Amino acid sequence: MDEYLPELMRRLLDGFSITVYLLGWSALFATIIGTILAVFRVSPVPPLRAFGTSYVNIFRNTPLVVLFVLAVEGLPTLGVQVSFQWFAIITLSTYTSSFICEALRSGINTVDPGQAEAARSVGMTFGQTLGEIVMPQASRAVIPPLASVYIALTKNTAIAAAFGVVEATGQLSNLIRDFPQFLYFSFFAIAAGYILIVFVISGIAGTLERRLAVAR
Repeated sequence: MDEYLPELMRRLLDGFSITVYLLGWSALFATIIGTILAVFRVSPVPPLRAFGTSYVNIFRNTPLVVLFVLAVEGLPTLGVQVSFQWFAIITLSTYTSSFICEALRSGINTVDPGQAEAARSVGMTFGQTLGEIVMPQASRAVIPPLASVYIALTKNTAIAAAFGVVEATGQLSNLIRDFPQFLYFSFFAIAAGYILIVFVISGIAGTLERRLAVAR
């Protein structure tokens, strides 16, 4: 059976490379969109607040599988022609950004409102107050909830397997079919890979939290 191990390991690595690819791009876009939405949510402009609130309520309360179906089946009718991997990235980004928005907004709410009022009293604009006074303090409070969001995103990438993306979980199904004698090895290897990714995210979050605590 040893002659099958190199092929088995290669396919495991291929699956996790796609998982990391989905995770990296989705986390990047979700963070950008979520940050913009958080700014909208605390904006003094009512239409922006309404848009941010509506976005969060819609995407956070819609099952992720439904969003996948809408992306895969609906976006091509609008002329969007991309690979299934990018359909997955679009779906994961739009879904996860709503959770990132709420994590950031909760951090912003931990900052004493008196500091924002003091900033406005000396002539600082909303953008200056948010960027220079509020967000640097809020960032210390949002690291743990953001880490939880990114860990959830890691596990959510597995849903892409149901839509033709052969990431780690999708690769597991193929390995069980092609190498049934390595059933338990494949399962525990995939589980260990996800645990490793979660461990890295938790480690980065813990490091940032300690450094910001020292800075405070």
